[in-house]
Amino acid sequence: MTENPLVIAPNLKRRLSGVTATVVRLIPVQARMIAICATGPGLPAGLPHIPLIRAATMPRDRWRVWHARRNTEMLLGLVLTRLLRRKYRLLFTSASQRRHSGYTKWLIGRMDSLVATSAKGAGYLDHPARVIHHGIDTEGFAPPEDRAALRESLGLPVGDLLVGCYGRIRAQKGTGDFVQAMIALLPSRPDVTALVMGRATEKHQGYLADLKWQVEKAGLSGRIRFLPEVPVDRMADWYGVLDLYVAPQRWEGFGLTPLEAMACGVPVVATRVGAFEELIAPETGTLIAPQDEAAMRTAVADWLDNPDALARAGDAARDHAVLNHGIESEARALVDIYRELLARP
Repeated sequence: MTENPLVIAPNLKRRLSGVTATVVRLIPVQARMIAICATGPGLPAGLPHIPLIRAATMPRDRWRVWHARRNTEMLLGLVLTRLLRRKYRLLFTSASQRRHSGYTKWLIGRMDSLVATSAKGAGYLDHPARVIHHGIDTEGFAPPEDRAALRESLGLPVGDLLVGCYGRIRAQKGTGDFVQAMIALLPSRPDVTALVMGRATEKHQGYLADLKWQVEKAGLSGRIRFLPEVPVDRMADWYGVLDLYVAPQRWEGFGLTPLEAMACGVPVVATRVGAFEELIAPETGTLIAPQDEAAMRTAVADWLDNPDALARAGDAARDHAVLNHGIESEARALVDIYRELLARP
């Protein structure tokens, strides 16, 4: 199928990013539905893939789809079609929730079809777009069979309530907002432990050091734990040990972590950024304004102080994720668009 693909998804960035992760997650699922492959650097060896030179020299025997997710990929699509005369229909997925530059608008205006990952994101586009939410692997992200045993194996307190905040550690991600809320809440709740997991790049090492200092100063070093980033294939375990997940972002393009937590049976407190308002239902968690520490404290406390409601919300979160946000649904919706583009006269 990779020798003569109908759809090519470029990844023109070597460093791992959310876009790269999307390509890696989707293509194996879509490959069961249509002949699709990736092209570009930094992709796993087992992923259906062709060299860039092959993408640029595809025979003109039929139409194909070029599915771009970055400006560079839109530009290359235009080079392939306008200069090299390859027969590609150009599709762009926008995850952004901000005003586009003039250059980006120019590129978007030359695409054959558009997808936005959220309704809010679609509102920033000057052209009609189909809204398709990201999905997740609800088999890989699932509640553990034995949460107590899993906690014990990871060196976590078995009897405590565990609250987690995972992802890049920086101000934009709201890590400090979460830590401040935990510093305020934990002294009166001796049975609660908070987990902060993720990586701080060199630029944000000082930010992380300051957060650790605040926790130490509050005498909570053993109860607000800073954990190193783990591989993607281990993340389901770290969601599965939680009772509550907090997504405190100040800004976000889409944001998969609440979906991953919900699929693992964990309710969520999240800020009203990215696609969170479109992903989280009242029975699965609470939405708050970004950078509102008082609202975060209240929302987290309401869940932690009501274990029965917390358990019911965990069950509802799992059901909601499986019913509405499986990766198969995202893959199928995109494949439908591919087929529409391929069928155009």
